[in-house]
Amino acid sequence: MIQRFTSCVLACLILFSTSCASIVSKSNYPVVIDSTPSGARITITDKKGVDVYRGNTPATVKLKSGSGFFSKAQYVVNFEMEGYDSGMVPIEYKLDGWYFGNILFGGLIGLLIVDPATGAMYKLDTEFINQTMSRSTAGLLREELKVYTLNDIPSDWEPHLVELSE
Repeated sequence: MIQRFTSCVLACLILFSTSCASIVSKSNYPVVIDSTPSGARITITDKKGVDVYRGNTPATVKLKSGSGFFSKAQYVVNFEMEGYDSGMVPIEYKLDGWYFGNILFGGLIGLLIVDPATGAMYKLDTEFINQTMSRSTAGLLREELKVYTLNDIPSDWEPHLVELSE
């Protein structure tokens, strides 16, 4: 009798402590990040502005899909490389279809507690990011016309001055 009761309690605990998306999906996803050209500095920040990763491309980073109870994670990857314009790429998560499997398998505990708390109710929208860096034009020299007053002209230029007549 005690064995039957223990088995029943154990089965109920397993049934009610799991949920569909937590079983089928995951709460952390690997994201492959690269750039053209390779070797760009990357910084990944979460939606609170906290840096969660710093490194160079190519890189594979595991990121959490949840950001609190019933809150999906959002990240931004910043790309920087000397001589190139910096770039920014968002990493988005979307609702996982397996989350609705809780209606059949996980029950209310999976639907309202386990999957929202673990972040398993969300899945990664993009697994690969490849940012093409553009050459920066900010540092290129431009020819300019400069106008000086007579008082601003350097003294070593004076022998080369030519008087203009009206």
